[in-house]
Amino acid sequence: MLIEQPPVLNHLAVHGYRSLQQLMLPLAPLTLVCGANGCGKSNLYRSLGLIVAAARGDLVAALASEGGLPAVIWAGSQGRDPGSRRQSSARLRLGFATATLSYAIELGYQVDDQTSTFVLDPVIKREWIWAGGPFHPRSLLVQRNGAVVERCMGVGEGSNQPLALELSPHESLFTAVSDPLDAPEVFRLRQLILSWRFYDSLRTDREAPARLPRLATRTMALAPDGSDLAAAVQTIFEIGDGEGLRRAIADAFDGCRLAVDTSQPRFRLQWHQPGLERALDAAELSDGTLRYLLLVAALFSPRLPPLLVLNEPENSLHPDLLAPLARLIAAVARRTQVWVIAHAEGLITALASEPGCSVLRLQRDLGATVLPGQTVLERAAWRWPG
Repeated sequence: MLIEQPPVLNHLAVHGYRSLQQLMLPLAPLTLVCGANGCGKSNLYRSLGLIVAAARGDLVAALASEGGLPAVIWAGSQGRDPGSRRQSSARLRLGFATATLSYAIELGYQVDDQTSTFVLDPVIKREWIWAGGPFHPRSLLVQRNGAVVERCMGVGEGSNQPLALELSPHESLFTAVSDPLDAPEVFRLRQLILSWRFYDSLRTDREAPARLPRLATRTMALAPDGSDLAAAVQTIFEIGDGEGLRRAIADAFDGCRLAVDTSQPRFRLQWHQPGLERALDAAELSDGTLRYLLLVAALFSPRLPPLLVLNEPENSLHPDLLAPLARLIAAVARRTQVWVIAHAEGLITALASEPGCSVLRLQRDLGATVLPGQTVLERAAWRWPG
C-alpha cells in the first residue's frame, strides 16, 4: 500500500506584518534563513506561527498577545496611524503554497462600530484555499468573504455552494468548516498546518523542565519545552533509531554515552562521561550539553512532522557542536522538510555546505525585510488572491 507523503511548502508569503512589508520566500526541503540582528528573521518565524493559530482557531487571540493589530501592522511609509480613521485600509496578509493545496488569509480593522469600544480588534476579512501552487481564479476551491464561506464550483457567478453563512469575524474558516466529507480540502489543510512542529523555547536554565524527573509515558515527539526529554529518548531507544541517536551523541561528544534510568515511574537521564565514576543526570549537565540532547531528541523523533522549524538552535552551544548539529539537521532533512533560522556563522557555514540546503540571507531596507537578489520572475511565483 502506498502512503501519501505530506506536501512540502514551496513558498511562504507575508504582507504587512511588522518588518515584512511584502515578502515572499521560496522554501526547499532544507531552508536556512539568516541575516543580521533586526533583519526580520524572528518576524518570519512568528508569521508562520500565526498561520498555525488560524488553523487552531485562536488567531485573533495570538495577535492580541503581541499587542494587537496596531502593534504588528507594517508601520513604514505606507502604514497607517492606528488612531486615524485611515486605519480601515490597513491589511495583514499571510499565505503559503504547496504543490497540492495552498492557503491565504487577510485581516484588517473592523468597520467603524459606534456601539463597541473594541475598535482596534483585528477581524478576518477574507480567506482562500486553492489547488496547486501559483494562484489562479480557476484553481480556487474554498473562499471566505466576510461571514460567508463558499465552495467554488468554477462555473460562473452565483453557482458557489455555501459552507458557512454566519462566521464570526474573529474565527477562521477552519473552525466553521471541519467536516472531512463536506470540505475535504479544508480538513486536509488544517491537519497539515497543525502537524507542523516548532522548537524555539527549549529551556536549559537551572529550573528548566528537562532537568526534572517526570512521570514517563511513550513520547513520539519531544514537547516544545523539552519537559519530557527522558521519555522521548527512551521511546527512540525502543521504537526509533536508537543506534542513530547513539552515533549522533558520539559524533558530538567523544567517548560519552546517553542512557535512561527506567527503574522508577519518573525516568531520569543518565549521562556517562569518560573519567567520571558515576553517571550525571539532567540536573547536573551544562546548558550546552542539555540543549544538544534536546535537539537530538527532537530530530530523532520516531514520528517526524511534515515541517520541522528550528529557531536559533545554536543558542548555548559550543562552536565545536555546530558542525555535528549541521550534519544531523541535514540528515533529517532527507526525511522531512526542515526550516532553520540561525545567526551563528559556524552553523550557517556548516549547513550551507550541505547538499540541497537553500540559504536565504535577509536584509533590512528602509525598515522592510527584503531578500536581496530575488528576481521579478521569482517573486511572480506567488500571487495574492482577491
